[in-house]
Amino acid sequence: MTSSTTTTNPTYVLGVGMTEFLKPRRTREYPELGYEAGVKAMLDAQITYDDVQTGVACYCYGDSCLGQRVFYQFGMTSIPIFNTNNACATGSTGLFLARTMIQRGAADCILVVGFEQMRPGSIKSVWDDRPSSVGPSTALMEETFGKHPSPRNAQYFGNAGLEYMKKHGAKAEDFAEIARVSHEHSQRNPYSQFRTAYTLDEIMNSTAIYGPLTKLQCSPTSDGAAAAVIVSERFLAARPHLRSQAVLMAGQSMQTDTPNVYSGSAIDLIGYDMTKRAATAALREAGVTPQDIKVCELHDCFSANELILLEGLGFAAPGKAHEMVRRGDITYGGNGPVINPSGGLISKGHPLGATGVAQCAELTWQLRGWANNRLVEGANVALQHNLGLGGAVVVTVYKRADGKTNAPVSQEEIQRVCRLGYNPAVEARYITPQQGESVRSKTKSDYVLKDTKMKLSARI
Repeated sequence: MTSSTTTTNPTYVLGVGMTEFLKPRRTREYPELGYEAGVKAMLDAQITYDDVQTGVACYCYGDSCLGQRVFYQFGMTSIPIFNTNNACATGSTGLFLARTMIQRGAADCILVVGFEQMRPGSIKSVWDDRPSSVGPSTALMEETFGKHPSPRNAQYFGNAGLEYMKKHGAKAEDFAEIARVSHEHSQRNPYSQFRTAYTLDEIMNSTAIYGPLTKLQCSPTSDGAAAAVIVSERFLAARPHLRSQAVLMAGQSMQTDTPNVYSGSAIDLIGYDMTKRAATAALREAGVTPQDIKVCELHDCFSANELILLEGLGFAAPGKAHEMVRRGDITYGGNGPVINPSGGLISKGHPLGATGVAQCAELTWQLRGWANNRLVEGANVALQHNLGLGGAVVVTVYKRADGKTNAPVSQEEIQRVCRLGYNPAVEARYITPQQGESVRSKTKSDYVLKDTKMKLSARI
């Protein structure tokens, strides 16, 4: 399996589903979250679990085989179920695995479910009795920039922001403006953990975290889930009535670090180089350039990461990303792609295993024309960027399967064609027991679903 592949068997996103992203307070636990997202994705794709030939579960926190705990609720059909953990890039790693298997002819229909149940507060290692995967990176960071009591991840990205400011003349306001845009976008996403707009001054004056970063420029820990049904051309061809909603995974690349990560540069330490390589490969496979991208979901775990990776993805010339931000070219009406119409990680939330799959859901709704309260109109190509320190990055380029450009689809039309009975891009609802039963396998155990069914019934 290589980091990028030739499209020998075109691969499509046929259905997507999400839960609301929540503060991590155990108000909903991962079996229920994963079940809701998976049921929604299967309803959207107009399939049942008996059509699914492989399952891919994406999560970072928890014991082994949590994927089976989620997937067994859909049915117990003995299909292979993979559990993936690749830091913050876990969800996109699952998408990459599914696409690669379908391209190689190993399956025609794969369900990817990303979910996370996190602990409140900044991310901390659970396994403190063994060496950390980022141990060498952290040691280098502390040797180069000193030790600080602030959260470790904020130091990684805050140091990169400080380095960018020193090299290129960016100001703290530029990073705050990125967060202002993300929070403004999030008001129209019903799945966002935070849906409040803030002024630039409010963002600048929120609690200082590290370097140029304040609290409102940092993604929160979150609970939530997202799912996607990934299918082959053969599977889609048997369902021609769904081609207008299918989204082609036109280019994709997964990359990891080279020795450059230890150059001593804070920017290199946060994956700039692997992002640049992955973007180049994915765009090349898709046959497009950065200028063709009209909408992008970018891994803005911190505002500094977004600013720096506007260059890594090719949207801004080297040293000019802050100028792009100042011109308003990262939002509606600007001259660049609209970045994070979902609100991004900063305001939508960041349940690690779900994040990459949620980005896929947002871009699928954008290209279909369903995200009609926040639609980036005239888009026919979209780009997804998902990065994890340690490290891994996945860049995916999407196109509509029918080759058309997106345009708003009316609520009435979406309600007519969507088996959820409403537009999931602009409205977040719980699933009903009847919806769940309609997609479950004929080979199933009600015992494994008992707790989840009671919780969902109580919510409804």
